[in-house]
Amino acid sequence: MSHEEKVKKLLREILDVKEEDLTATAQFRKDLGATSIDFVELVAALENEFDVTISDSDAEKLKTIGDTVAFLQAKTA
Repeated sequence: MSHEEKVKKLLREILDVKEEDLTATAQFRKDLGATSIDFVELVAALENEFDVTISDSDAEKLKTIGDTVAFLQAKTA
């Protein structure tokens, strides 16, 4: 499973959104309706799934699915 597929799977579980809403440019808060609590849960899930640490400053930069996939690919390369 690719990074993008894993991120989308986590988003479907946490935010209960449809697959067709999960585009690379979809913004977590604006387009997918994530609350601050949802975002914290997502960051924790990403850290667990990819075995990485995501600092608060890095988390603030993660606005879209594409941002997140690129960040994780760089961290796990």
